[in-house]
Amino acid sequence: MGRALVTDLYQLNMAASYLHRGMNEPATFSLFVRRLPRTRGFLVSAGLEDCLSYLESFAFTEEDLAWLREAGFPDSTVRNLADLRFTGDVEAVPEGRVVLAGEPLLEVTAPIAQAQLVETFLLNQLTYQCALATKATRCRVAAGDIELVDFALRRTHGAEAGMAVARASAIAGFVATSNVEAARRYGLMPAGTMAHSYIEAFPSEEEAFTAFAEDLPNRTTFLVDTYDTLAGVDTAISVIRRLGLTEGLGVRLDSGDLLQLARETRRRLDAAGLHQVRIFVSGGLDEYDLERLRLAGAPIDAAGVGTKMGTSADAPFLDSAYKLVAYAGRPVLKLSTGKVTLPGAKQVWRRRPIEADLLALREEPGPHDREPLLVPVMRAGTRVAPPEPLEAARQRLATDLAALPPAALDLHEPTAPEVVLSDRLLRLAETVRAGLVHGEGIHDGLDDHRARKDRQASA
Repeated sequence: MGRALVTDLYQLNMAASYLHRGMNEPATFSLFVRRLPRTRGFLVSAGLEDCLSYLESFAFTEEDLAWLREAGFPDSTVRNLADLRFTGDVEAVPEGRVVLAGEPLLEVTAPIAQAQLVETFLLNQLTYQCALATKATRCRVAAGDIELVDFALRRTHGAEAGMAVARASAIAGFVATSNVEAARRYGLMPAGTMAHSYIEAFPSEEEAFTAFAEDLPNRTTFLVDTYDTLAGVDTAISVIRRLGLTEGLGVRLDSGDLLQLARETRRRLDAAGLHQVRIFVSGGLDEYDLERLRLAGAPIDAAGVGTKMGTSADAPFLDSAYKLVAYAGRPVLKLSTGKVTLPGAKQVWRRRPIEADLLALREEPGPHDREPLLVPVMRAGTRVAPPEPLEAARQRLATDLAALPPAALDLHEPTAPEVVLSDRLLRLAETVRAGLVHGEGIHDGLDDHRARKDRQASA
């Protein structure tokens, strides 16, 4: 229970006014990303599980209510909030699906005060976790056959973020995480080697390697670059031979020219007959490094990806929004310059390959050759199904990635598939807009959608 105060003050101000005025009619809010970062040709849905857990447990605790009184909220407002729970419905894109700009990740329909109060938390979770899952997916695409391990915990923006990174990277196809609690909580494979401090704590590198292999025989990956990388490789070979080690062996390269070092390391291992010893690399890697190593044919078996993935360093935020699209059966929209919204509850219809999604009103029947992206996930404040295993999200992502055109997967100058509006949605938007204002400069957003639709029709 609790976490209701994890919100912005203006949400409480608006909710207090709604409740005071008896405004309890259903409101539909749509959460979407306005535009993609320049280097993104797609996004990956993630964070829904945390959102549903939050909505199911939404409540103001006695401590919360006491603070609200001290903060100056009137007793009538506090009484109204005391019994407030989330009783609404949620349609959402399942985790692991590819999504595009303008497509709802989630739509909430609930009494307006409830739907308003949950805005901040939902935006926080979906915006951040989608950014992480997208970055991790780009790393996975770039790496090819190289296995990836999440190394991000020590550099994420807080421990909670570290948990989200581990989960998002697992959806993206990472095989393991260094985050032990995430491995326990989400059923992931824990992975780790040793630090340079371990090597330095012993009189010599050979003594450190020997002690580690003797004490942890099932986790014997040698960190070889503390002093001299290739000398470290030779030391690892010597210890492996002397102790008669045969299984679960690896060497880790954490600095320097990883391409050249991996090639020479592989040559020395193979010359020693140690073909089974794997090469693991780390050290500030991102998708661009992984692509370079893969294209150069680096003999690398696995890579640890941390800081840049765990912070989505090149695109650390998404331009997301949570906007009212209907209230009390009345479709509404926003006409702010550069931030025009579309009225009404919606559905996204997709066919494969993913070339142009159709954004339509939810009430519209879907084309026979397309599938809906948004599905019911909550009814009357209760999940419609228990939490899924992460493997389900991982499989959805693999299927969607296979359907994306190469231009959307390009790491450097991607071109995202289009999103085309249905005729009914366009007509509704024009009708609602006409009923609000008349003037120049407010047609631009819809004109763009019309142009895209015309191009799609002529294709």
